[in-house]
Amino acid sequence: MAGCVSTWLQAGHIDDRLWDILAAREQDLLRVVPELRDGEALYYQRLLDMAVLILEAPDGPPPA
Repeated sequence: MAGCVSTWLQAGHIDDRLWDILAAREQDLLRVVPELRDGEALYYQRLLDMAVLILEAPDGPPPA
């Protein structure tokens, strides 16, 4: 996820491969975060929030 976020911050978009990776990790986090507690939950919720913001960015994934 860090690579996806870093690329998006630098380039303003991510390619299809990174888009797919980020979308898959978003789904993983949606399942896991509710099971976590305290600091762990906060950390992973922040990762989830970043993923959602990138995936919902107006430019979306670059065209194939």
